[in-house]
Amino acid sequence: MNIARPTALLAVLILATPLLPGGSPRPLTYVDSSPSGPSFPEWDGGDTELEFGDINADGNVDFVSIGDHGSPYIGTDQHGIMVYFGDGHGGWSIHMEGNFGYGGIAVGDVNNDGLWDVGYGMHHDYSGSDLGNQLIEAALGDGTGTAWIPWDDGLASGGESYGMFATDFADFDVDGDLDLAANSFGSGNGVHVYRNNGDGTWTQTFARTGGNARAHLCCGDVNGDGFPDIAASYQYGTIFLGDGEGGFTSGDQGLPDAGSVTFSSVSLGDVNGDGCADLAYTKAGGVHVYVWAGDQWAPASHGLPATGIYGIARLCDMDGDGLLDVAALGDGVFTVWGGDGAGNWTEIGSYDGGPAVDSAALCVGGDVDHNGYPDAALVQEEGSWPSYQNHLYVYREVTLPLTRTARLEFPRGNETFFMGSVQTIRWITAHVGDEAVDIRLDLSVSGPDGPWSAIAVELCDSGHYQWTVPGPLTESAHVRLTMTQEWEAVWATSPAFRIASTDPADAPEAFPRAAALQLHLTPNPVVGRASFTVALPGGPASTWTLSIHDAAGRTVRRLPYRGNPIGWDGTDGRGTRLPSGAYLARLVSSTPDAHSAQVRFLLVR
Repeated sequence: MNIARPTALLAVLILATPLLPGGSPRPLTYVDSSPSGPSFPEWDGGDTELEFGDINADGNVDFVSIGDHGSPYIGTDQHGIMVYFGDGHGGWSIHMEGNFGYGGIAVGDVNNDGLWDVGYGMHHDYSGSDLGNQLIEAALGDGTGTAWIPWDDGLASGGESYGMFATDFADFDVDGDLDLAANSFGSGNGVHVYRNNGDGTWTQTFARTGGNARAHLCCGDVNGDGFPDIAASYQYGTIFLGDGEGGFTSGDQGLPDAGSVTFSSVSLGDVNGDGCADLAYTKAGGVHVYVWAGDQWAPASHGLPATGIYGIARLCDMDGDGLLDVAALGDGVFTVWGGDGAGNWTEIGSYDGGPAVDSAALCVGGDVDHNGYPDAALVQEEGSWPSYQNHLYVYREVTLPLTRTARLEFPRGNETFFMGSVQTIRWITAHVGDEAVDIRLDLSVSGPDGPWSAIAVELCDSGHYQWTVPGPLTESAHVRLTMTQEWEAVWATSPAFRIASTDPADAPEAFPRAAALQLHLTPNPVVGRASFTVALPGGPASTWTLSIHDAAGRTVRRLPYRGNPIGWDGTDGRGTRLPSGAYLARLVSSTPDAHSAQVRFLLVR
């Protein structure tokens, strides 16, 4: 339902939320908690990027930006790295540092000192000092959010000549530190990737230039191989698949219009629980989702508007049911569609924030007030020509939690992490009262019942922790989150994910990365009947078994191998037709010296 925005309160009914006593849905209620007052700068116009993160490590969610076209000091007071500090109750203060701006930003710990740093691409590199004189930069934080040290030698040295923008971090070469990717806006500069050398210098490993671009880019593991990939709103490619060494190849197969039309926005997240990051994007005002189905993209947009008013879409579990939803902004309207994990979407809430002519930024996921639900920060352009102006808003969900809860947002399950790589564990908790909160993270490599070893203890409740993945190699790793408040502890345990090695000599033969075995599926996506074919490296055929698993990792069917092809009718072991969704087929052997192989696929009914 659409509810016009009053000056203070927005009410949004989310049908998929936990139930109140008696079985009725519990509404999610949003209030306007936007920064306001003379201490905060006005915004100007054009695109920007916002990023949530606990920058000063006080346990409360902050957000950062380097502003819009008014930064630095172009008709506004915006300038440099802008940190909006949250107080945990919806209040804000601000610190701005540097004489530069207008661009995108990312948050991460690039030098592994436990303090949050930033990376950014910009248009107005006007600074006369090292902080702000390059089109792409990284800066080290000191844990306060008020002082930043340039750590950027070699960035923007690959031919960038104009307007770099959206920026994200990922460990592209899985060597234990964060690398950087940035996309330009406008024409010519395209997508650039730089390797972090660990000493404040960076080396470009990839560039795709020319063509038109929009100010959106994000990272995630699209094809489930453990190497981070890139999604960009860029004319000459949308998906760039990483090779684990800083190089990239096209991953656009199956995406309509990719490489010829610039998508208005892109967002990555695992919609169906198969361990692969799926894609949401906006185009011509419509909202679209595609899931990665083994070696190509498959549509998963049932219930979403193909055309309309929306300019930016983001994937996030907005209602706390464990499944990703789609949040979108356009023409002042913010809408959420609840996902069922199988590519079906139902509008579960919307509000009308008043007339707007453009959507400049949307960030969702940070829990500003620790009530267990993600909140939203956005910038939209309002007014009429020639007086268009951007306005910054923060809307927080204020449902009062009845009990303390904890929920892991990442890992979501079925991911592949390489030993020694950097990953970010993300969570949301609900506090009851204002007593201090303690967060503990543990790892099991032997299943959800442990034993457990500590990842980190006595953390503040920032919602994210950057983690260097240890060994041993396993396909049964789990992360457990423990939140303790006022002597009460609550837990959340992730579904299983795997820890692998980039060195084939380290991997047991059970890991498909080192195997010559191949498993193929036709067709993919599966509609009706399907056939698996196997290319065996040798060994007795009677030892091989094909198992089919759902998105939660449960085994739903076992099929013995007696020669090619292996037919399957889309049913479980009892003959019941399986529902639409993402599945994984794995070929394994009962002998310890054999290889294995797997293929991910989409079942469509």
